[in-house]
Amino acid sequence: MVSLAIFGLLAAAGVGVMAYAADNQGIVGERMDRVAEVQRARGVLRADLAQVAPRRVRNADGSEARAVFTGARSGEPGVLLAFVRRGVVNPGSERGASLQYVEYRIVDGQLERSTRTALDGGMPGAPQVLLTGVRQAGIRYREQGRWNEAWGSSIQAVPEAIALELQLDGVGTLEQLFLLPGVGS
Repeated sequence: MVSLAIFGLLAAAGVGVMAYAADNQGIVGERMDRVAEVQRARGVLRADLAQVAPRRVRNADGSEARAVFTGARSGEPGVLLAFVRRGVVNPGSERGASLQYVEYRIVDGQLERSTRTALDGGMPGAPQVLLTGVRQAGIRYREQGRWNEAWGSSIQAVPEAIALELQLDGVGTLEQLFLLPGVGS
């Protein structure tokens, strides 16, 4: 009888340990999914920003855009970043520009990326959600060796670098630095 009681206690303890391990596995899985989401968003941002091209585009009404690079002030609603990027591969053997207009926005707690169907005058396509749970976004621009809170000093230049600070649910504050190609001055 004593050995049966000891076996029962060991079995109950084993079930408790297994339940604890299974719960932790779920939590670790959720955190790993979140880290993967952050890494994917960073990869897309890095790929786009590494290919910035100093080209102004035309808006849907035919007017010329104000500058080759648009960047918001920290916490400002609307477009976070807007620019033209190089290196777009056309599917199959279709002819077309290797340039693409890209916009990043924070909308309802999500970092969204959208592109235009045509470089000049095109309408934006459906946005791609890169990151969820964005509480706040801060951005700084490096120009002529100094960090600035706003961009807009030159209509023909792009920043040397961008510091993007995101407040993310489940992660906290994340600051990312992106170097841009040396195309402006």
